[in-house]
Amino acid sequence: MNRRIMLGTKIQKGFTLVELLVVIAIIGVLVGLLLPAVQAAREAARRMSCSNNFKQIGLALHNYHSAYKQLPEQMGGTTRNPITTDAAAALPATGNHKLRLSWLVGLTPFMEQQALWEKISNPLDADGDGTTTGDVWPAMGASPLMTLAQHAANRYEPWLTEIPTLRCPSDPGAGLPNHARTNYAACLGDSPWRNNLGLRYTNGAKTSLGSQYTRESMRGVFVPRQPTKFRDILDGLANTICAGEINTDLGDRDITTRPLNHPTLNEPRQNASACEQYLDPERPRYWVTGAPTTGTAENARGSKWALGFPQFTGMTTILPPNRELCMNGFATSWGVVPPSSRHQGGCHVLMADGAVIFITDSIEAGDSNGPSVHRFAGGVAPGSESPYGLWGALGTRGSKETIEEQLNQ
Repeated sequence: MNRRIMLGTKIQKGFTLVELLVVIAIIGVLVGLLLPAVQAAREAARRMSCSNNFKQIGLALHNYHSAYKQLPEQMGGTTRNPITTDAAAALPATGNHKLRLSWLVGLTPFMEQQALWEKISNPLDADGDGTTTGDVWPAMGASPLMTLAQHAANRYEPWLTEIPTLRCPSDPGAGLPNHARTNYAACLGDSPWRNNLGLRYTNGAKTSLGSQYTRESMRGVFVPRQPTKFRDILDGLANTICAGEINTDLGDRDITTRPLNHPTLNEPRQNASACEQYLDPERPRYWVTGAPTTGTAENARGSKWALGFPQFTGMTTILPPNRELCMNGFATSWGVVPPSSRHQGGCHVLMADGAVIFITDSIEAGDSNGPSVHRFAGGVAPGSESPYGLWGALGTRGSKETIEEQLNQ
């Protein structure tokens, strides 16, 4: 008997090519919408972490003031009389700072960096061999102006130690030729005049005229080579900026990290925007090729956390945030040094009461093409309100400006 074997046909279910392409397109659109949100969320987290670092610095400042009844000195430290050369100051046997330490050095034990502070505040063996054959740094260490070549010969480890609290997560700068970076700088007020010298010279000496210049022009919370206290902030702690955020160098011609050396002597104190003419018209966030920028990458913005000169650890409230750095000479000169950040639209500042506020690039800043406060011809008379509007007023400690804006919203 013949049997007919019936073979059933199995029907397979699936997507057609058109349906698959539609699904892939929808997924692509969703990913395209999601990625910017993810990036924004990550930057928001980095910005929050940066703000928290600044809060820790503010707490350290208040604890320091409670302990010593003054704020840490910007450009303090040790000195020798007669003045030794920079080469001699970078040798263990004769090491000294020539009054160049930044405000951050004294804060180290108050930022949970006690081990680092103990290295700084005690004699330190340069080569670690346990002997004292002329290679022991004195207490408080070497000159923070030391070069990498000098460190190679007689390494002073604390100045090459990067402190996590001093770094903003949004700043990608890292490694050599920078020594150890900082993204936070002391507020020196609304005038560039003498913000690299302040009250004393490198041998500790004072002069009558230098003292007058400093009193007249250095109106910020921090005054180079002069201790200040909270009692000096007559405008109110909540109305006065004591520190600001800064970018560090990435090896390019960024106007916020590579200062420009203005070729005309004293021009930056007569015109805050004097260096604007050197901006690249095609890329205004960079200097034009061949512009006379100061120093090298080793001496760029924020490259040495222990060094107190303005372009390393100082900021002014003259030009608004993220504007150009305009110096009156080389890396150790005075200049216009606005704060900056890798955050979109502005930067953080630390108020003297410990609050951290985000200041936008568009803050009212008066006449950015006008002169600063100094006694010379063409300057704004000492004792005047800040010529740089709300921004300048926030940077002065006792100029009696009235702050009407609500900053922390």
